[in-house]
Amino acid sequence: MTSFDTSPQLNVWRALLALAVVFVMLATTGWTALRTHRGPTPLQASLSAWEHGRIDGHRLPDPAVGPSRLALFFASLTERQRANLARSYPLAVGNMNGAPAGLRYRANRIALEQARQIELKRMHDSRLSPDGQREAGRRMHRLEALMAPGRHILAFNPEGAGRIAEVIGNLRTAERVSVVVPGVDTDLLTFQRTDRKYTAPVGMAEALYAAERTVRPTTRTAVIAWADYTAPSGVGMDAATAMRAESGAVRLNALVRALPGDAPVALFCHSYGSVVCGIAAHTLPGRVTDIAVAGSPGMRAEKVSQLRTSARVWAMRDRDDWIQDVPYLEVGGLGHGADPVSSGFGARVLSAAGAKGHAGYFEPGTASLLNFAEIGVGAYRSVHCEREDDACRAGLSGAAAAERA
Repeated sequence: MTSFDTSPQLNVWRALLALAVVFVMLATTGWTALRTHRGPTPLQASLSAWEHGRIDGHRLPDPAVGPSRLALFFASLTERQRANLARSYPLAVGNMNGAPAGLRYRANRIALEQARQIELKRMHDSRLSPDGQREAGRRMHRLEALMAPGRHILAFNPEGAGRIAEVIGNLRTAERVSVVVPGVDTDLLTFQRTDRKYTAPVGMAEALYAAERTVRPTTRTAVIAWADYTAPSGVGMDAATAMRAESGAVRLNALVRALPGDAPVALFCHSYGSVVCGIAAHTLPGRVTDIAVAGSPGMRAEKVSQLRTSARVWAMRDRDDWIQDVPYLEVGGLGHGADPVSSGFGARVLSAAGAKGHAGYFEPGTASLLNFAEIGVGAYRSVHCEREDDACRAGLSGAAAAERA
């Protein structure tokens, strides 16, 4: 009798739970997208203008032809022609994989100023609420900071919460390139912080760049603070699924394939950023030699072999990191798979001593940052493993010799 009474109740609860999940997903994704859609974004408008543009009577190339062909196009132009394109189509050129890095910096400075002027007007727009005006003021000050002399903005999109990427060092002459891939709550306003500096992408990249120069001063390095994907907001449904990570993985792969030269690339992926890196792993070019994750909720795989990458895979987690309490599984699209620091996953597990929680992996003086820097410059034999076992150090002597050669 009891079983007949409870079974319908269980079915009802399951149906309600399923509906709740659908409701949350629609509320945070589909409905939001429909509600905020108001025609072409600034970037789309700039790309559309580019597609209808001409130079010396000839049509401009399709921006989707690929970075190698676009690089050849820009190389065929005079400096004056390149500058004219940057002025005429700043957002298009500033986000165009294949355009020279220096030209992208120049174009994005123009785009940042245009966006700053828009926010300046919004600050005094009486149609906005006081909160809206304050938000415009915060964005304006962030844009001004990004325009400071010496900053190299590799990508910028003002749409929504904003996407951005910045280069620390000289990308053109770098012998080693590192890319910092951050996690949730990363946008234009959180791209850098004064308080808790090393929890934001710019602070992470600056700390890594300084540590790499300390570890091996003779190696020319560049570090990219890469927040050029739409990260989840908070630890909600978006963070529990791979939707944001899948689109981010496409963008990450495009970034790496468009980097100038042939310097080895290492990815340093924090929190949800490790989901992005895990999904991207099998598509990345061979120049990506290392993927290091910290505070990871999973990489959408049960073991390293499922990532289908030739890169060395490293993982670390501080003992006080709350991420260890998330369910390490994937069911019906929720969750991100096995724990990357577990022995069954097969990553090289590194020490994170001194990191102090989920956001402290890039703090100067920590073993986690030192390990990142040693990987970034190829000093593999110096890394500090969490456990001194064969799995962590297997093949590192040969890798170090190959890098020196």
